[in-house]
Amino acid sequence: MDTKRTKKIVKDAYGRIARESGCGCCNPVSDRREFARSIGYSEAELEVIPDEANLALSCGNPTALASLKEGDIVLDLGSGAGFDCFLALSKVGKTGRVIGVDMTHEMIEKAGENASKIGAQNVEFRLGEIENLPVADNSIDVVISNCVINLSVDKEKVFEEIYRVLKPGGRIAISDVALLKKLPSRIKKSVEAYVGCVAGAVLIDEYEKILKMVGLKNTRVTIKGTSSCCDQDASDPVGKSISDSVRGDKPFKEYVVNVYVEGMKGF
Repeated sequence: MDTKRTKKIVKDAYGRIARESGCGCCNPVSDRREFARSIGYSEAELEVIPDEANLALSCGNPTALASLKEGDIVLDLGSGAGFDCFLALSKVGKTGRVIGVDMTHEMIEKAGENASKIGAQNVEFRLGEIENLPVADNSIDVVISNCVINLSVDKEKVFEEIYRVLKPGGRIAISDVALLKKLPSRIKKSVEAYVGCVAGAVLIDEYEKILKMVGLKNTRVTIKGTSSCCDQDASDPVGKSISDSVRGDKPFKEYVVNVYVEGMKGF
């Protein structure tokens, strides 16, 4: 798919989710809190996050992996309505700081409104693309991201940018979607499948290769189960598209998985 066109399609789709207060990257989610619990968020964590920030666009809980501590400066790639930013803020305390970057004006506006509702301090939301971060070199302790990097058309550039903004010794804790094996060509070219966090995903081996290529150390990609973000059925355009191309029940389980991605910038 054409890079510029794909980026515009993704931007328009997630801008619409923000405007309409929709939830779920593929299927509608009726209970957002239950969805969040199902992918690893505790009830205590959900209590510190405004309900309006939970758009059910996650595929895991990267803050649980990040070991955030008082005073950390955290950057969230594709911060949406601020869900993980607010949780990170509760962990880094008054001496810490959280920056969210999102490519859509609508998400930035919604996140700002949510921050105002709870009187959140030391958090800010910046408009920008994760391939060209509006963040200074060597300024971030921890980079987190949740089901967003799979949507990028240039993942190597994303991780180059992550490396650039991390302080020496800084680390990444990312929840994302990856592939166990190559998708059928018609799915790989599907617009719906791209917006639904499927067609843009790369093989796990390729993910690991990119991490090491940009210079990150102690990298690890851990499979955490079938993709909850994209557990489709035949009524969904993405799920139907997959089902039409692959035989067998629940074909996503053969291809798409949620992963946790870890690494650090060497000294």
